[in-house]
Amino acid sequence: MMDTANPAQGSVLTSRPQWQALREHAGQVRDRQLREWFSADPQRGTRLALEAAGLYLDYSKQRVGDDTLGLLFELAEACGVPARIQAMFAGAHINFTEGRAALHVALRAPAGERIEVDGVDAVAEVQAVLARMTAFSERVRDGRWTGATGKRIRNVINIGIGGSDLGPVMAYEALRHYSQRELTLRFVSNVDPTDFVEATRDLDPAETLFIVCSKTFTTQETLTNAHAARDWCTAALGDAAIAKHFVAVSTNADGVRAFGIDTDNMFGFWDWVGGRYSMDSAIGLSTMVAIGPEHFRDMLAGFHAMDTHFRRTPLERNLPVLMALLAIWNNDFLGAGTVAVLPYAQYFKRFPAYLQQLTMESNGKHVSRDGRRCDYQTGPIYWGEPGTNGQHSFYQLLHQGTRLVPCDFIGFCQPLNPLDAQHDLLMANLFAQSEALAFGKTLQQVQAEGTKPAVAPHRVFDGNRPSTTILADRLTPHSLGALVALYEHSVFVQGVIWDIDSFDQWGVELGKQLAKRTEAEIASTGAPDLKHDSSTNALITRYRERRTPR
Repeated sequence: MMDTANPAQGSVLTSRPQWQALREHAGQVRDRQLREWFSADPQRGTRLALEAAGLYLDYSKQRVGDDTLGLLFELAEACGVPARIQAMFAGAHINFTEGRAALHVALRAPAGERIEVDGVDAVAEVQAVLARMTAFSERVRDGRWTGATGKRIRNVINIGIGGSDLGPVMAYEALRHYSQRELTLRFVSNVDPTDFVEATRDLDPAETLFIVCSKTFTTQETLTNAHAARDWCTAALGDAAIAKHFVAVSTNADGVRAFGIDTDNMFGFWDWVGGRYSMDSAIGLSTMVAIGPEHFRDMLAGFHAMDTHFRRTPLERNLPVLMALLAIWNNDFLGAGTVAVLPYAQYFKRFPAYLQQLTMESNGKHVSRDGRRCDYQTGPIYWGEPGTNGQHSFYQLLHQGTRLVPCDFIGFCQPLNPLDAQHDLLMANLFAQSEALAFGKTLQQVQAEGTKPAVAPHRVFDGNRPSTTILADRLTPHSLGALVALYEHSVFVQGVIWDIDSFDQWGVELGKQLAKRTEAEIASTGAPDLKHDSSTNALITRYRERRTPR
């Protein structure tokens, strides 16, 4: 348990009778094996499954029974999950530390639907931006948008960081099958100069367009890379080229104009869109350029299908609610501090990294709404790699390690590429891994194979490792949107139950503030007056002494 500000007085959450009942129940079932649950219920594999928005979710290999689920749903009701869901869709300021709505659902609401925030129809504003994005994307894709020399654009580089990078690069990689292959899409986020240099070294500035994504147009890393891009472009084409080779996604028209970008080529969004929830806003402009407006709108439809399911479906059949409750059960009652996300799709290679920000920036909080320190664990650590690569990397720990690591397996029934037999092998591995984690291999089974007694314990698999499997028929823009929305809403529900603000991110600020001071000290021409701790002082001093090769 985490330290509390007042240990003698538990938090509201841990004092709830529903939480106490779950804690007692966990002690009763902690050692029960999935083998037992499946043996007692031959229909468990199909009974503990749900389907919505084109996604099939099998949670039968989670370590829960009907009584567990009943207690979890009672906890969700007691924590006001239904009311908080409706408050989000109504545009209430559920981001309470910043006094804002969290209305990313308006980004994918269809034209004609009305969702108000502070008395303004957010959907109408979103549709207006989408129309401008569509017109711009079509001009780039068909060659009508040309660079300063009249050449058509063949390279598009998205410059951003955090949600302005992770969402677009994940979506591009996930939907690469649908992209216009005559266009080269690249993404620059790291302030390490290597990122920019490697992204541009083989490109022609006359054929390259930069999309600079920064809500405030003050983000240090993004503007540093944007200035490097401007210097690279103007060195070859002159200052006048900026207007033809740069567009911006921002709300800061003055900053965009000062940089030299024509504000007619600025695409806006709103303070009720958090960065990690923004891939379906104008931040997704590079995605739309890559896959086309029609596919982009299909992705929005997938988001909206899951939004509708989440908003209207009772808790017991609600996929995001169920995902959230299982996460809380594993994290807070079974002691599992991490979640492995294992997509059996190479196109999804950036999905675990995307989820890291979505989940950990949202729910990596230690203070509840009333300002008290949480006396329970909040957001677990999300990590993962695509299968089958991970099987030859870290699955050893998943199967036989001492840590309990719940897994999310993600797969698609129909391949996008013609090597069908290889796709069958891929999916066979997915199903086999979830089975092996759940049921393992007993010592008796190992001995029956004739294994030497000294080696037999090393070949035992305990099993009882929980997992969820999510299947879609095919990886499409629609299924991607539905899957991302599934995780978005699951994160939100977890935050509601933990009584934290899932939409702020104050934890990223302190390091940024200290870096500004340190940057000035490093750049100082004279010996700076260092007033850090002895370690930081020594590190800065050593770097200053050795940054120039001797």
